Amino acid sequence: MADSGKAPQAQIRLVDVRKTYTMGEVEVPVLRGIDAELYKGQFTVILGASGSGKSTLLNMIGGIDSPTSGEVWFDDRDVAQLSDRDLTEYRRTSVGFVFQFYNLVPSLTAYENVEVSTEVVDDPMDPREALEKVGLGDRIDHFPAQMSGGQQQRVAIARALAKNPKLMLCDEPTGALDHETSILVLNLLQKLNRDLGTTIVMITHAPPIAEMANWLIHIGDGKVVETKENKQPKTAEELNW
Repeated sequence: MADSGKAPQAQIRLVDVRKTYTMGEVEVPVLRGIDAELYKGQFTVILGASGSGKSTLLNMIGGIDSPTSGEVWFDDRDVAQLSDRDLTEYRRTSVGFVFQFYNLVPSLTAYENVEVSTEVVDDPMDPREALEKVGLGDRIDHFPAQMSGGQQQRVAIARALAKNPKLMLCDEPTGALDHETSILVLNLLQKLNRDLGTTIVMITHAPPIAEMANWLIHIGDGKVVETKENKQPKTAEELNW
């Protein structure tokens, strides 16, 4: 890692995070002692093959799942020790989620899909502004079925963004998109990180995508294989896919 005097502020600290699932009489370890720091305002990619534990780790950071043992610090709170009420508040107000398959409500327009997320926070962004930031100001009245996959994913990003979250967690956000649309979505995430200073953590199984990030955390078999700073992040067009 970078010298402590020069590194950005650690917003997330993972301390010996372990997760074991019990299936009948068999215990299946998924995370085997993760230690890492993720920095405020940075774009971090968690890279790993299928089954490496990266989705489980993202869920720990987002408060969707809890570790079997270890600490998951966000600012000055151990998320793993929060009460159910405080955990719900953390997910609502501090974290924006972007999933692989959009998870939009089919019966709601783009505007309404974004508006839903703003109703649970105190200081939201106007849904129209959020949609304009992702290039969909002219699609606010369209339903998901009237939009392409890439447009739906951009609505999902606007929905997360409109909460004004401290942290945006992206779970394989280009996994269901074609190459050209993936470039558009990745560039959008990078732009939001740079323009708004939102901390973004994205998981992927594709090594080239890691070259876009400020930081790479490579995990394999439930452990950190490598942590690396990238001082010259590439754009999506520059990646060697």
